[in-house]
Amino acid sequence: MPSVSSPAPAPARPPMKPLDLALAELLAFATTLAPAESLSTFDADGRVLAQDLLSALDVPAHDNSSMDGYAVRCADWQGADTLLPVSQRIPAGSSGHALAGASVARIFTGAPMPPGADAVVMQEDCEVVEGGIRIAAQPRCGQWIRRRGEDVAAGSVVLQRGTRLSPASLGLAASIGFDRLQVAPRVRVALFSTGDELVMPGDVAPADMKPGAIYNSNRFFLKALLQRLGCTVTDLGIVPDRLEATIDALKGASQQHDLILTSGGVSVGEEDHIKPAVQALGTLNLWQIAIKPGKPFAYGKIGAAHFIGLPGNPVSSFVTFLLLVRPFILQLQGANSLAPESIALRADFDWPKADKRREFLRVRLNVAGRLELFANQSSGVLTSAVWGDGLVDNPAGQTIAHGDTVRFIPFSSLLS
Repeated sequence: MPSVSSPAPAPARPPMKPLDLALAELLAFATTLAPAESLSTFDADGRVLAQDLLSALDVPAHDNSSMDGYAVRCADWQGADTLLPVSQRIPAGSSGHALAGASVARIFTGAPMPPGADAVVMQEDCEVVEGGIRIAAQPRCGQWIRRRGEDVAAGSVVLQRGTRLSPASLGLAASIGFDRLQVAPRVRVALFSTGDELVMPGDVAPADMKPGAIYNSNRFFLKALLQRLGCTVTDLGIVPDRLEATIDALKGASQQHDLILTSGGVSVGEEDHIKPAVQALGTLNLWQIAIKPGKPFAYGKIGAAHFIGLPGNPVSSFVTFLLLVRPFILQLQGANSLAPESIALRADFDWPKADKRREFLRVRLNVAGRLELFANQSSGVLTSAVWGDGLVDNPAGQTIAHGDTVRFIPFSSLLS
């Protein structure tokens, strides 16, 4: 009787990769894009600075008044009945002369202090009478004076290379005379989806959806997230679920973009056309990352273009983008701050079942300043990301009891 051979054992899956290790490996591939471009300071919000900004002047450029009032010599005040005549008037944008003895100067906010004056008294604290003013209380030396260079000292680095520019930092750059800034180029991203089950909103009415069809939601939030990071996004739509079409789409995108981003079809062992298409054109690494939601993740290269494949479930795709793609894009721009802000807060919920993966739970702040948990933490429930204010970063193997201190990452630090 012929022997029957046993089926070959399935190849062992690689162990899940810790998030911090996966991020470090991913960032090692992210070389800062070049060359930098010159941009009007008016138009540089959200861009990453590609130069150190050194100030050529002190800000303020001179000691000046921080209030509308009167510049005085403290030694001239001899009591509440002291009458001090007004010897000059100094509006902002002009300069006065040395303060005459036993007199005051009418001064306005931002005007330079006259030589000899050592304090400013607010006009509300002065009584205007015939012949001058009376001051009810003894002035303190230095009060209501902004000192030269107290904001910015000449020669100092005001904004460092790698700073992601905000409205306030644009104002600061302008305050030291920069009308143009050197910034990192925008990351050019090609975004597309594959899958015959995907339908674009507006193409088919809900009542006419075929069994198994789903609306393509991921591309909408991924495009918005990319644009918030200052990327130039080319939406390539839904690529037909055929190998040749997928290869053509990837090949074309790789020639004009810095990054190709897709969602779905990256689980180990899953049958799809993304993996063989990327492997036919370049290299591909499939990782199982020890996080929940999320786990499947792909990184590769097609020519000079980076390829990243995200999981298909919407919350998995959303969270994985925030934790891995966001810092990757910031590093491509040369940003010096990649990690999101985290805050220690109390939990107003119980999470009694520990998971072997590091969990990112959708939560929101309540009126007591504690964190409430969204009831359904499934990776397919996108309403949890809309309802929530952020994520609780819960280490693997850890439970949470009501009142425990947890690490909270606000969406405000991840979505800006």
